[in-house]
Amino acid sequence: MTRRMILLRHGQSEFNLLFTATRRDPGIPDPRLTELGHEQAHAAAVALVGENIRRIIVSPYTRALQTAAPIAAALGVPVIINPIVRERYAFSCDVGTPISHLAPVFPHHDFSHLDEIWWPQMEEPAERVIARAALFRAEMAALPDWSDTLVVSHWGFILSMTGTSAANGSWLRCDPTLPPPAEIIWRHH
Repeated sequence: MTRRMILLRHGQSEFNLLFTATRRDPGIPDPRLTELGHEQAHAAAVALVGENIRRIIVSPYTRALQTAAPIAAALGVPVIINPIVRERYAFSCDVGTPISHLAPVFPHHDFSHLDEIWWPQMEEPAERVIARAALFRAEMAALPDWSDTLVVSHWGFILSMTGTSAANGSWLRCDPTLPPPAEIIWRHH
């Protein structure tokens, strides 16, 4: 059996719903999941129960934390908050929530290692997201049990890791010991 960690794109967010309909930034910072997004998160939890997941690495954005919640509950595994797997900062949805506001909403997570403002303050060039993905790839490849990892992340980060545009609530397998994608085509999601 081929060893692969799993990259899961968060469920549909309020931003995704409106952006898909209008192709315009609706101006929603750190959006929450829609009802469909919650359904996608629960479906992922059911689908991933049979996988050998021993840890979940999740982006600090609310939509990713909400997606990870039913999966962590179903699997009973630790959740590690890691801003390296965050979305590319390019839209209003990529403005995060300060840690002092996130921690009370998600009291069962440890945010102590994050800065109060953990997201960039200006648009992030594609090359920087690709560099973050390369760093994460190297960090994961160095772990002996990397294949036991679920990463709850975002469109741009998953694209940088795999070269594949993932839909909300979908997941892909990724081997961080293999070379990164030869080409990444950035399109609005």
